[in-house]
Amino acid sequence: MQPVLEIHLPDDFALWPVTDFEPYTFLRLGGGMEMTEVGTAVAQIAFTNAVAPEDDTSPPPSDPYGAFLHTLLTSEHLIAAGGLRVHDADTGVTVLPGCCDGLEEWREWHRVFDGDGFVGFGHDPSPTAERRGDTVRLTVDAWQEDSPAIDLPVTELRHLLTDVERDLTAFLALATSWTAHHMPAQAATVTAALARCLDVRAPGMP
Repeated sequence: MQPVLEIHLPDDFALWPVTDFEPYTFLRLGGGMEMTEVGTAVAQIAFTNAVAPEDDTSPPPSDPYGAFLHTLLTSEHLIAAGGLRVHDADTGVTVLPGCCDGLEEWREWHRVFDGDGFVGFGHDPSPTAERRGDTVRLTVDAWQEDSPAIDLPVTELRHLLTDVERDLTAFLALATSWTAHHMPAQAATVTAALARCLDVRAPGMP
């Protein structure tokens, strides 16, 4: 189970170095990322949130960095396109993130064992996670007859989600170093916004 961002940056993005990705492919977040990949992730999260909410009356800064980061730093509700990707090496089945449950909502997976036992992640395809006794079934597309699926023990899902939090925390540590180098004036606020978006604690937070 890996936390991933869906990458779809504009071709002319030039505020800082980013990695060349095919549009709408996934970038894994974790502690082993290259710095250009960290910059790509920061850029993607900021770009995804670049449309200011209608009730935002504050004028964006005039400098390019400030204008690009404005909504990331001021919006109450942030999103991160992507989610959790799950791969079963034994069967070759991969469950990809859906369209309606982004990485900012990764903790929704806990509902499988702490809530109503079911989470749906989007449509066309429609990946789902459903508890069946002591087992969790992850279905690639719930609307497809005989859809490929991954079955795993509930206890294993708990461990996987703990690993996801570890990966996101490790990414945030890298992002803290990256922002300090590339945008020292906004480093603290950008890191705090990323932590809020990904629902993990920023370095130094209690």
